[in-house]
Amino acid sequence: MAQQATPVRSARLGRTLGPEPVAVSGVVLLLPGGDETSTRRPSTVLQTSGVRALGRRLARAGQPDGLAAHLVHYRYRGWNGSEAHLAHDAAWAADEVVRRYGDVPVALVGVDMGGRAALHAGGHEAVNSVVAIAPWLPEEDVAATPEPVKQLVGRRVLIVHGTNDERTDPELSFRLASRAKKANREVCRFEVHSDGHGLHQYRAEVQALTEDFVLGALFGRALSRPVQDALAAPPPLGLRMPLASGFGRRR
Repeated sequence: MAQQATPVRSARLGRTLGPEPVAVSGVVLLLPGGDETSTRRPSTVLQTSGVRALGRRLARAGQPDGLAAHLVHYRYRGWNGSEAHLAHDAAWAADEVVRRYGDVPVALVGVDMGGRAALHAGGHEAVNSVVAIAPWLPEEDVAATPEPVKQLVGRRVLIVHGTNDERTDPELSFRLASRAKKANREVCRFEVHSDGHGLHQYRAEVQALTEDFVLGALFGRALSRPVQDALAAPPPLGLRMPLASGFGRRR
């Protein structure tokens, strides 16, 4: 009996999250977390629940402007070294947006390992903005090639990290932001003081910040004053901007 070939896995876009716009004029792609190394299929629930909620919020807020939000389903759970599977899947998803919707701006919003994928895939020609929330980044090694940043030139970039994150090192995201800022002025980073990896204590503030940033980048909405200040401030001030308790409630 002939041995059956192993089916080739493919990434895919989930259904639109939240209300679907009548006409799509911008897209946000939600990139969930993952593992450093794993060829298992991604979890469909545990690793996506947080980004699904964020995606639904963005879809509701951006519906008047024609925003469509999609969750990206990876081929594999892991980044897998030089294969960089999650980054390739993020770039494929941006290609798929162009195929489906045409020439519309795309925002990549990633959490944990999805944050790293968003940063890597930020150079896609359709992408105009990147949000990396508690991004997983590799430890710096003088013998290894540093994480790339040149692909972020011309994009608006936001990094958010809890100062008490014990899974992903906030100092690494600060160093990456510092290198990116030298090549691109449109980079800012917010610190969520005393919060951990899941950013549970300030979830509403992080979601409000992401909404403010994404809708501003995609549709030209006015940015909040803290985001304006963070983008304009020289390093390190604009890269260690504290996220205030209650952000977004007074707008």
